[in-house]
Amino acid sequence: MLIVYATREEAGFLRERALGREVWRGRERLFGSGWRGLELGVGKVNAAATLAAYLETHPEVERVLLVGIAGAYPGSGLKAGELALAGEEIQADLGTEGGLEPLGFPAVEVAGQRYFNHYPADTIWTAELFGRLGLEPQTFLTRDRVSESREEAAALARRWGALLENMEGAAVAQAALLFGVAWAELRAISNEAGVRDRQRWDVPGALAALGGALDELLA
Repeated sequence: MLIVYATREEAGFLRERALGREVWRGRERLFGSGWRGLELGVGKVNAAATLAAYLETHPEVERVLLVGIAGAYPGSGLKAGELALAGEEIQADLGTEGGLEPLGFPAVEVAGQRYFNHYPADTIWTAELFGRLGLEPQTFLTRDRVSESREEAAALARRWGALLENMEGAAVAQAALLFGVAWAELRAISNEAGVRDRQRWDVPGALAALGGALDELLA
């Protein structure tokens, strides 16, 4: 299993469990018992480029798990320190306000399946994670620019039916689909989307929750 993360801050628990560490193309790579870890960088371009380069040179990878923190949309019911499991990722800033489909061409096509802005997580692996963690799969949303107000966040939630936002998930999903690799995503809530005052965030609580879930998965 390859566990990927945007920033090294989000991988503290993995680093504690790692048996080794090195730098791969400027990114942190961790070695554990039955797993590998890889830093992707922040944002969709960094995430897609790093993961694609790694999968191209490591064809033995069969599963990718993206972990990190996220902002919960108003009305989602998610609070800081709680976990969420992706059932699908939405790339929300590609194409028109309604996505790519109105333009008539998909973002990616694999084995005759056309994907516009919605990328489903691997159903088998996500079901396994549901069984281990008890988390119902939810809709996640990816944008390069995060919400800057509660009003903007609420509008995105209504438009796309998503519960939280992040900056890498759809890129990881698209790269995994292109390489035929199963992908899943687990995130912990650090803040309410649209709230930019970091004093109202709980990053330590989110990272602790994420570490607890990974402890369960890697046991």
